[in-house]
Order: sequence, then structure tokens, then C-alpha cells
Amino acid sequence: MIKIAHKLLRIIWKITKPTTAGARILLIDNKRILLVKHTYQNQYFLPGGMIKPGETFEQAAKRELKEETGYQVDDLKLFGVYNSFQESKNDTIVVFQSSKYQAGQSNDSEIENYGFFDIEKLPKNISPGTKRRIEEYITKDSNNFGKW
Repeated sequence: MIKIAHKLLRIIWKITKPTTAGARILLIDNKRILLVKHTYQNQYFLPGGMIKPGETFEQAAKRELKEETGYQVDDLKLFGVYNSFQESKNDTIVVFQSSKYQAGQSNDSEIENYGFFDIEKLPKNISPGTKRRIEEYITKDSNNFGKW
């Protein structure tokens, strides 16, 4: 059902070409990074998602992290701001970084799998944008903006 809903959204986006906003988190634990795999995607991503009306980027990032993984963070540091033009929409994505968290569990039906992965041994099916953000983190690139 979720896959069908996501396909329907993509059709709507092709017609309406919306401007959207979202937030994601680079949650780092030593040399491991938290990634999620949605039931309707074939790739791993940084935890996160769309901002709800009246929500700040920070609030959205914390809410999405908790919904998708059960994890909670208190301290967030701005990592970068990006634009994605995939899926026929203009998406602004704000990425935060944190290394302090409280572990939890999720029962989100949209999440197939989540967990910490060694930065040196990432899954092969990681999204290109996620891979670029991790590379920026590793190289300590300070110009974290531009195309997702």
C-alpha cells in the first residue's frame, strides 16, 4: 500500500512540480553513521523527511529521526543546505549533524531497515546524495551547499 501511495505522489509531483522542504540528520557514532531504508525505496538514506506546516527544520529533523528509528537527539549542528530537483520537484533539504543521542526502537511501517553502518563499509545500495553528504563529512568539506 505504501509503495502505491509513493508512486501516486510521484505522478502528482510530475503534474504540479511543487516546491518542498525537508530535513535530514547525519547521526554519527564514532566512525559509524545511522542510515534508513524505506519500504518504497531500494536505497539507504540519512534519516529525515518533509517538514510539516508550522514546523522548523530542526523540529522536523528530530521528529523524523524519532519516527523512523526511535532515536532522539537534543543537540543539532547545521551541516548543510541543498537543493534536489529529482522526482519533478524543487526540494530544499537542510542537513543537521549530531553525535549525542538516546537509542530507541521504531515500529514505522515505512521503514524496512535502519542501523549504524561503518563509514568505511557503507551498503552498496546507498543513495547518491547520501553518499555525497557522508563524503563531505569525512573530508570535512566546509562548503556544504548546492545540489543534493
